[in-house]
Amino acid sequence: MKNKYSIKNKNKNSIEIEELFLDSMTKENNSLEIPLVDKNIKIIRKIFFIILFFLLVQAGYLQIIKGEYYSKVSEKNYKRTVPIKAPRGIIYDKNNKQIVYNVPIFDLVIIPYDFFKNKNSLDHRINKLSKITDIKEEELRDNLIDVDRFSYQAHLISDNIGKEKALMISEKIKKIEGLQLEENAIRNYVDSHYMSNIIGYSGRINKREFEENSNYYLTDVIGKNGLELSFEKQLRGIYGKQEIGVDSYGKRVRILSKKEPISGDNLILNINSDLQKKIYDELSIIIEKLETENGASVVAIDPRNGAVLALVNYPSYDNNLFANRISNNDYNKLLNDDLKPLFDRSIAGEYPPGSTFKMVIGAAALQENIISPKRVIIDTGIIYVGSYSFLGWKPLGRVDLIEAISQSSNIYFYTVGGGYGDIKGLGVEKIKEYANYFGFGNISGIDLSGEKDGLIPDKKWKRDVKDERWYIGDTYHISIGQGDVLTTPLQIANYIATVANGGKLFQPQIVDKIVDSKGNIIENVEPKIIRENFIDKENMKWIQRGMRENVISGSGISLANLPVQAAGKTGTAQYYGNQKTHAWYTVYAPYDDPEIAMAIIVEGGGEGHTAAVPVAKEVLSWYFGEARNYGLEH
Repeated sequence: MKNKYSIKNKNKNSIEIEELFLDSMTKENNSLEIPLVDKNIKIIRKIFFIILFFLLVQAGYLQIIKGEYYSKVSEKNYKRTVPIKAPRGIIYDKNNKQIVYNVPIFDLVIIPYDFFKNKNSLDHRINKLSKITDIKEEELRDNLIDVDRFSYQAHLISDNIGKEKALMISEKIKKIEGLQLEENAIRNYVDSHYMSNIIGYSGRINKREFEENSNYYLTDVIGKNGLELSFEKQLRGIYGKQEIGVDSYGKRVRILSKKEPISGDNLILNINSDLQKKIYDELSIIIEKLETENGASVVAIDPRNGAVLALVNYPSYDNNLFANRISNNDYNKLLNDDLKPLFDRSIAGEYPPGSTFKMVIGAAALQENIISPKRVIIDTGIIYVGSYSFLGWKPLGRVDLIEAISQSSNIYFYTVGGGYGDIKGLGVEKIKEYANYFGFGNISGIDLSGEKDGLIPDKKWKRDVKDERWYIGDTYHISIGQGDVLTTPLQIANYIATVANGGKLFQPQIVDKIVDSKGNIIENVEPKIIRENFIDKENMKWIQRGMRENVISGSGISLANLPVQAAGKTGTAQYYGNQKTHAWYTVYAPYDDPEIAMAIIVEGGGEGHTAAVPVAKEVLSWYFGEARNYGLEH
C-alpha cells in the first residue's frame, strides 16, 4: 500500500496549499519559505520600474528641454507664415501717361518640406507633376537637385501661368502633397520698343541676386536693368504676411491672421513719351533712307533744370520678352544682332565728337584770353608744322570765332587749341581742364546704371596706354574733336544744354517725382547743379552766337524756318577702322529762352548735315508746332 501510494503521489501534478504550509513548518525558525514565483515577480517589477524611469526621463527631456523645438515643428505641420507680395510701383511719363502695367499671373510652386516628406511616393508625384506641366521628369529632377528638402519657402516649378490654365492645374494638384499655385504679377511695357533702354525690365530673381538680397524670396521678381533696377527699392514695396492653417497635403485650409502689404512707390518721369516716339520714328526714316546698317541715338535735355526729355536708342528691343522669361532662341537673336539692340548707345556708346567739340575749345580760348571773339584767323585750308601738314575741310579765308563755329573751321581751332604763329594756343592740359568742366571724361550721374565716362586724353594717358610721347599733332586732333577723344551722346547733349543756359552744368535726371499709390509725393527730385560759372556769361554768349549763325548761314540752315529760332552745330567724326564717318548734330531752341537741347548721332551716317540735321528739323518742327498745339511738348 505504501509503495502504491508513493508512486501515486509522485505522479501528482501539483502540491496542495496545506502541504506546502505543513512542510514549511518543519524549518527550525518556523517561518514560511519564499515561493519561487514571488522572486520572479520582484525581478519583473524592478525591470518595469527601470523602464518607467527611463520613459519619464525621456518624456521630461522631450517636454522640457526639447519642448519648444518640437512644438514649433508640430506647429509648422499645421500652421505656416507666408508672404503677401506687394504690387510693384507703376511708371508714368512727364504727362502722367502710364507706360508700365502689372499683369496678374500664377506660379506653380512646391513647398519642399511637404513635397519630399513622403519618400515612398516621390517618384509618383514627380511623374504626375511632369504630366501636369509638360516638363520632362529629367528636367524636374534637375530643378530639384539643390532644393533644401526641409525648407518651407516656395520653390518655383512653372511660372507666368494664365488664369484659365491655373484653374485647370488647381484641380489636378489638390491631392499632391507640397504643390500649390501662388498669385504673382509680371510687367507689361507700353510702347516697349521706344522705351526699353530707359525702363529696362524686371524678371525672376536668379541665384546670385537671391544671395545678395536677404529679404527676397525664390519666386520674386526683381529689377534687372534700366529704371526697374535703379529704383528697385522704391518700386518693390513692402511685403505683407499671413498665417495660414494647412492640411496633411500642405494645402491652405484657413487664414489665421493677416498683415496687408504696402504697394511700391510710383515713378513720374521727365521723359516725354510722345517726343521719345517721334525721335525714334524719325531715326528709322533717316536710316532707311541712307541705307546704312548702323545704329543711332538722340538725347534731349531741358537746359533749365537738367531734366531728360528723351533718351533714344536705335535699334531697340521688346522688353516684354524679358518680363515673360525670354526664350534662348530670342535671346540669342538679340545677342547676335550686328546692330546691338541691347546696347544703350545713349549713355554707354563712346564716339569721337568731331566738330561738336569745337565750342569747348572756343569757350576755353576766350576764358583764358588766348583770343578775343573778333580776332581774325586766315583759314587757307592747311597749316604746316615742320614736315607735317594739317588740313581743313576747305579754305574759308578770314574767320573770327562766330564764323569759325558756324562754318566749322578746322584751321581756326587747330590754332587756338594747339597754337600757331603768334597765337600760343591752349595746350592739352587746358583743353582737358575745360573739357572736364563741361562734363567730358566723367560720368554725369544720370539715374540709370551702365553710363560710360568717355575719354579726354592727355600726355600721361598716352604714355601709360600707348607707350608713346605726346605730339603737337595730338593737340591739334583733340582741338577738333578727333584723335583719341571719346564722348557719349548724353555728355554731348548735357554740354549743349550748358551752353544754352549760359554755363550751368546740371546732373541729368530721368525721374521727376516719386509718389505713393495714393498720389502723395514721397520725393520731389530737385535739379542738381554739378558746376557753374566756369565760363563768363559774356564769353558764353559769343559761343551761342556762333551756334545761332550755324542755323542762319551754316550747315544747319534747313532749321531756319522752324516755328522758333534755333542754334546748332554739325559734326562729322572719323572713327577707327572705317572709311565712313559718324554724323552729329547738336541743337537747342528757342534761341532766346531755351527749352530743349538735343544731341543726335547716326553711326556711319556720313555728313552731319545730311544725316543728323534732317532728324533735328522734323523733331523740332513737331515739338514747337503740332505737339505744342496739343499740349504734348510739356
